[in-house]
Amino acid sequence: MDDPSSDDPARCAADDGSAGDARGQRARKNERNRRYRQARPEQHAASTRRWKEANPDRVREANRRWRAEHLQRSRELNRESARRSAARKRQLLDKRRRSNEASRRWKEAHPDHVREYHCRWQAANRDKVTQYLERYRRTHREELNERATIWRDSAPDRMKAARKAWADRNKERTAEIQRKRRNDPEKYRADLDKNNAAKRLAHRLERAGLPPKRLHRTTAAERRANDRVAAAYFDDPALSERLRQFAQLTQGLTEHMLTHGDRARDFAQAFVATRSRLGLPPVDVEQVVWARAVEMVTDRMKRVDLLTSRDVAAAVRSARSNIDAAERERRAQQLRADIEAHVRRNRLRLLEEARLENAMRLRSGKARMPVELIVAHAAVVEVLEARPEGALDRAGIRQILGQVQTRLAGITQQRVWDRKGRRVSGSEARSL
Repeated sequence: MDDPSSDDPARCAADDGSAGDARGQRARKNERNRRYRQARPEQHAASTRRWKEANPDRVREANRRWRAEHLQRSRELNRESARRSAARKRQLLDKRRRSNEASRRWKEAHPDHVREYHCRWQAANRDKVTQYLERYRRTHREELNERATIWRDSAPDRMKAARKAWADRNKERTAEIQRKRRNDPEKYRADLDKNNAAKRLAHRLERAGLPPKRLHRTTAAERRANDRVAAAYFDDPALSERLRQFAQLTQGLTEHMLTHGDRARDFAQAFVATRSRLGLPPVDVEQVVWARAVEMVTDRMKRVDLLTSRDVAAAVRSARSNIDAAERERRAQQLRADIEAHVRRNRLRLLEEARLENAMRLRSGKARMPVELIVAHAAVVEVLEARPEGALDRAGIRQILGQVQTRLAGITQQRVWDRKGRRVSGSEARSL
């Protein structure tokens, strides 16, 4: 329905008058505020700052609304602010650069004045200079120590003379240091033991008709020089590739000799025999074997450009050591298997011998021995007598004895019958 009052002219005139009065009041209020801000800018700024600090959420919301409504103007203002900031930084840097250059030129032109000024400032600010030096020493302690060490290493004669002069000037302190070391019983006993051991070694060498022990005493400067050389070697950027080639050559030589070692030696022996028939100088068979192996392995490698003759010789030595270790391990495994098989075949006889051995030990007043140890010793002796080519060194034999002894516990506890055909339990068999 239509509003009946909308056609009333008097009511419309009254509404227009009230709206005009409201607009006029707002305009007059805004004018008073403007005149107040112009007359009292500091108070207005402080009031605005207090209101913003008290209403941060309303400030953020107002800023967000204004940015959403005036996005292009906001971006334009940001760009202008960034340009002004960059211009100020450029001007400041340029001003600082010009000032530094002018100061440097003036100092180069007046060195005496600069030196005199520094001396006056240091004399007037002793505390600041001391604090600066202490702070610098704390911050650059490693660098200062390294520079001092390099200087000492570069002048060993001067350092030796300086130490001798210090000892001459401080005889009482040197004697006190020596007395303090002698008063420490552990250090004093260690020094005496070291001196006695050196004297005993010298006497033994003299009685044996051998020359005395000759050692080159390396100084701390020599050790540091060796460390620098080692660091230069290991820090070489090409070292990783060189080590990779060395490791590949060593592994290739080891695998080649383990697979084709017998055939390579047959070829070398035939080659040496042919040289002998032709009247050529003799050569070592092993040298021919390894030279041929190096040639064949390097032909299969992609890169050998970083390897020297010393590296090749070291790779050959490493491969020989690997082959010897593999051969010792193979012989040890074979000997261990033969001993275990020998014990299984001759279990009753070995247990009887172990019983007789323990009985004889008890009769003679000795302590009993474990059955596994007696059986292992007897089996090792019998197997080595039957196969002397499988013998190892003492360390290898001891290791095999320990391994066989632990494995014989299960073998000796298997079914055992006595002489009358009765079954004997494991504990009774161990006590035989």
